[in-house]
Formats: sequence, structure tokens, C-alpha cells
Amino acid sequence: MNKARKIGLLLFVCLSVGFVQSCKNKEPSGIKIFVRSASNELVEGAKVIIVGDINSDPETLEYVDTVITNDSGFATFNMKAYYDVAGDDNVVAYFDVIAKFDTKTATGYLRSRSHTTAVETVYLPN
Repeated sequence: MNKARKIGLLLFVCLSVGFVQSCKNKEPSGIKIFVRSASNELVEGAKVIIVGDINSDPETLEYVDTVITNDSGFATFNMKAYYDVAGDDNVVAYFDVIAKFDTKTATGYLRSRSHTTAVETVYLPN
């Protein structure tokens, strides 16, 4: 095999490996919940709970997590651990959302997908 063919083959193999690696989705899996008051203001310090909807189709695994909203009024959930356990065949999940602040409670529902960030806003009552 001459030198030009060897270099061409080596270049082809390197590009093929690079292409296959670039196809992997490296985006994190997350959920972001905004909590707003009845007057549409973002609420800092609200407790946000997400609960996996085990009755959904496709079925969501049992899961519960709690985060307090930050000074910008949203709670961020890292879902990597959930999707690692769920596996490659279960890339969609559904969650009930409960937000509590003082004596007020708001609820919501969201669909999450592996390697994306799902966003939901819940509004506290008056």
C-alpha cells in the first residue's frame, strides 16, 4: 500500500470516529420550575416538589425530589440520576409539580425528556 493510501485511510478512520462521537447527545437532563404569585411576580424561597407519575403512559419510575426556588424565583432539578436508572428505553417521564409558599399551594404537571430541560410555571393563588 502506498503512502498516500495509508494517509487517506488514517484520515478516514479519524473522521469516522470523530463523527460518531459528535452524534452522542451530551446535553444535561433537567427540569426548571418557575413559581409566580397571583400578581405574576417570581417567588423566592418557595418549596417545589416533583413526583414521578407512575400511572403515566409510558410509565414514569417512582421519583420524588424537593428544591427551594432561588432569588430569581425558579427551582432547577438535575435529572441525570433519574435517566441513568430509567435507561435508554425510557427517555420520557411525567411529573406532578407541587409548589408551596407560606400557606399557599400550587400544582402543575410536566413532561420531561432525557437530554433536554423541561420548563413549567406554576401560579400561587391569592
